Amino acid sequence: MTQKEKFIRERQADFPAIEQMQDWIDKGYVWSMEGSVGRAAHSGLECGMYFLPNESFVNPYGTRIPSREEIRIGTEGSLDNAYDFYNDDNNLWELELEYNAYEDDQW
Repeated sequence: MTQKEKFIRERQADFPAIEQMQDWIDKGYVWSMEGSVGRAAHSGLECGMYFLPNESFVNPYGTRIPSREEIRIGTEGSLDNAYDFYNDDNNLWELELEYNAYEDDQW
């Protein structure tokens, strides 16, 4: 595991739903799940919330999902894209608001 990947995974570990989705992406499960799950994964890959695994996959529709080694550095799904995402304090703040808003709700 590279330093970048370790840094990203440590940040993802603060958000169990993000960590779970990354695990599904790593194992290729997400491409066989309901459409909304795959769309959420793709959206997260675009913005850098997630990154592609070391191996490629073929989804049930025959579409090949590349590994992160097969794409350009800094593009969607790359470690660099995810590293930039988790290095941006505004992104982390938004994740805190979205994923932890009701965790400690005392109302």
